[in-house]
Amino acid sequence: MKIGIIGSGRVGYSMGKYMQDHGIRVTGFYDRHRERALDAAQFTGTDSFDRIEDLVAASDTLFLTTSDGEIANVWDCIRHLSIQGKIICHFSGSLSSDQFQGIEKTRAYGLSIHPMLAFSDKYTSYKQLQNAFFTLEGHAQALAVMEPLLQKMGNPVQRIAPEQKALYHTAAATLSNQVVALLASGYEMLEACGFDTENARRASAALVRGNVENVIASGCVQALTGPIERGDLVTVEKHLQVIPAQGKEMYMALAREQIRLAKKKNPHRDYTDMECLLADEKRRRQNNEEYGRNI
Repeated sequence: MKIGIIGSGRVGYSMGKYMQDHGIRVTGFYDRHRERALDAAQFTGTDSFDRIEDLVAASDTLFLTTSDGEIANVWDCIRHLSIQGKIICHFSGSLSSDQFQGIEKTRAYGLSIHPMLAFSDKYTSYKQLQNAFFTLEGHAQALAVMEPLLQKMGNPVQRIAPEQKALYHTAAATLSNQVVALLASGYEMLEACGFDTENARRASAALVRGNVENVIASGCVQALTGPIERGDLVTVEKHLQVIPAQGKEMYMALAREQIRLAKKKNPHRDYTDMECLLADEKRRRQNNEEYGRNI
């Protein structure tokens, strides 16, 4: 296999280095910004190409590691070249292999690959790829090559259907980006109690890590604890009284989800009063908002 990489961002650097470290040949990089391709080639010990045509000719597999908005543009540049028999991969989490419009006429094979990993740094994120789970969808010929390759490298793989990509990416964003927003809300409440920013993170580190590890080990239902799971109305009432206005809607939405999980964990416990408490609070908020609009 000879992999050519188009796009010299964090994903391109990381995948290029990861493949090279596993003995898989990377022919090199092409980028509209020549200096980026040169730097990526130096980092990975490969070559840089001044012309996209030369990279395509030197490779039997192409990784399109550009932004989502550029994938179709890059495809338009290479679809008219000699790509028969080549595997064309993009790394978007939300877009399917349908981005390669008309690929069947070229007799190339399209694939979307997505590692469930946040690429935070182009020089270090490759180290985390060993633990990454990959999702794949696309042409059977491409799947037959890339799936065993990734598995041989030690990466678990899940195939999904093209129509599932948007939902898959929503799930990934919920588990990563939205968790960051949730943590930020909690840290801000600690800061309102007198913690400085650093101490807020440090003080809650064991709590956050412990919860995540419990979920991974035992699942969400068994990992659920806290006043809602216990049915502690008094404590939840206090939360609703003191939580900042901008965080209350999120707290309520998450509380309803906790009740759903709690019913699975404790099927014989009655959560009707807790549901009524949240419903009453929702009505109060709606009435206050309507009153505000009318004055």
